[in-house]
Amino acid sequence: MRRRIAIGGFQHETNTFSPLPTVWQDFQTPGAWPGQTNGAAIFGVFAGANIPIAGFIEAATDCDLVPLLWTAAEPAGYVAQAAFDRIVTEMIDGITKAGPLDAIYLDLHGAMVTEDHEDGEADVLRRIRAVVGPDLPIAVSLDLHGNISRDFFERASCVTIYRTYPHLDMAETGARAWQLLSTLLERGKPFARAWRQLDYLIPLTAQSTMHEPCGSLYAMLPRLESNEVASVDFVIGFPPADIRDVGASVFAYGTEQESVDEATEAMIRALHDAEGDFVDPMTDAREAVREAIRLSAGANKPVVIADPQDNPGAGGVGDSTGLLRALLDEGARGAALSMLWDAQTADAAHAAGEGAEIQVSLGGFHPQTGGAPIETRAVVESISDGIFPFTGPMYGGSTANTGPSACLRLLHDRADIRVIVGSARCQNADQAMFTAFGIVPEAQKILAIKSAVHFLGDYAPIAETVLFAKAPGSNPCSIKEIAYTRLRPGVRLGPMGLTSR
Repeated sequence: MRRRIAIGGFQHETNTFSPLPTVWQDFQTPGAWPGQTNGAAIFGVFAGANIPIAGFIEAATDCDLVPLLWTAAEPAGYVAQAAFDRIVTEMIDGITKAGPLDAIYLDLHGAMVTEDHEDGEADVLRRIRAVVGPDLPIAVSLDLHGNISRDFFERASCVTIYRTYPHLDMAETGARAWQLLSTLLERGKPFARAWRQLDYLIPLTAQSTMHEPCGSLYAMLPRLESNEVASVDFVIGFPPADIRDVGASVFAYGTEQESVDEATEAMIRALHDAEGDFVDPMTDAREAVREAIRLSAGANKPVVIADPQDNPGAGGVGDSTGLLRALLDEGARGAALSMLWDAQTADAAHAAGEGAEIQVSLGGFHPQTGGAPIETRAVVESISDGIFPFTGPMYGGSTANTGPSACLRLLHDRADIRVIVGSARCQNADQAMFTAFGIVPEAQKILAIKSAVHFLGDYAPIAETVLFAKAPGSNPCSIKEIAYTRLRPGVRLGPMGLTSR
């Protein structure tokens, strides 16, 4: 008899330092991912996409899937409690109407913070458990950047987590969730399981699995699995969240408790051994620009400068002007920046039309965190409705929706810079965020990217080198400078850092 499994998703990565609240409408509006999708539409909207629920659907071919809803919002500040309550209520209504179920699969993030709950995902599971009871298997897939509490661990039956950053294995993680859930259902009783938190925080900019030590740490996970250990995974944490349980933790599931415990401890030991290998790569924005100008003079490929502290993909607003100002002041030439969140300038460019020269006040809508606007004149090189296909390894298969957008060439006596402005916040993790506006990334001297790490998947292969600029923004990346007030005692503030009290 075919099993019936309800499936759904509710994702948000909450940066509690962001000045932007996250409201219900944010979950309805498409951006890098589709807006809220209900019922059977999930099967068509996510077919072929690199997203966990798509991987789960593709893998779970021998059961009947009951689609609930899937929704996500661009990372920002606290999720409004009214929005959270409304979405979870819709999900639970779907579960109630589904009739008898053999299991539930949820595509969650792991770093959602609402106005009332530090661990939003734990509260999702608490509310669902109140309806389905303590025994129905609930499988969950999580983003690598989860901040996990014991409440969440106790309520989930099994968990799989991305193993790459940039997140190239999202669909694969959904497929692994099905494999683990299938094993659990065949077993017919709960897994032996273990969960441990790490005692130091890891900077976001040091977390890429394309670099060490994370490449080796995540490569360990399959080697820790065995006949007795079905799965080992770990979240590396999302630091810009002022909550008790911020940071890394390890999950393991299997048939023998001793073996599961040993696998968990082995991963924790490896993380302890690697503590001194985590290095924050950021340098002052002006220094980064000067170095980029120097290197690009003799390079055949662009020098890429990341602006991680204004990364919309981690709750940065996207309107910070620090890196752009450094490019202008240092006289950078052959440079292009994408994407600056500035709907007003995008609208002005559309009103003026391609080829027009306009006066602009770029970005700086939150000067307290991202710097003042930049006043200049610019030529409108191209305009777009902001709807275009992504082509890179992370977002490929999905459609961008950045709203009315434009490419501007800034008129400056020393610098030669083009800036892409958009009406919707979206980190640049895909070369399409240049090519859709007529800019060929490989042909530029300098590419300025509002992203922290995800951009590496598409840009590292074409880069002469990659630099990380420390410019103002609401995504704080230097652990020792983050003003935590709720962190649990005994956690070191960064690798080899001071201990929280």
